[in-house]
Amino acid sequence: MLAALTGLVAGQASAQGIVYRCPGPPVLYTDAMSAKEAADKGCRSIEGTPISVIAPIKPRAPAATTPSPGAQSGDLKVDGKDQRVRDDDRRRILEQELRDAEGKLAKAQQEYNNGQPERRGDERNFQKYLDRTTELKASVSRQEADVAAIKRELAKLPPPNL
Repeated sequence: MLAALTGLVAGQASAQGIVYRCPGPPVLYTDAMSAKEAADKGCRSIEGTPISVIAPIKPRAPAATTPSPGAQSGDLKVDGKDQRVRDDDRRRILEQELRDAEGKLAKAQQEYNNGQPERRGDERNFQKYLDRTTELKASVSRQEADVAAIKRELAKLPPPNL
């Protein structure tokens, strides 16, 4: 196959003209210049030199999957009862995450103290205090975003089964 590609490229190169190798970083291979231009730039022809062309890798089309003997298109759906159990589990997990996130938010808000956190002994330099205040504000914002995201996820779930 490589020989066929090399022959094809060599045939194209001879049909289009002489291929030149021009020095310098980066080394340039071209057939888009005349012999005079090539001589002016110090380029040499590479006639008779084998040219290697690497074909780009084409993504393969996904193979058609054959279903297993017991599987049919109707088997892919989950039973309603099983889905309710999954939804209930998901709701329980999200509610636990919400409680944890709200606890972290309350702790971060308490430490932030509306932009006036308590100064610590290692913060004699006022800039360190300001840096910690900025970090605390960012932490409160992240925690608020986490709580809001969990609430959105809970809202997407169907109502709980009682």
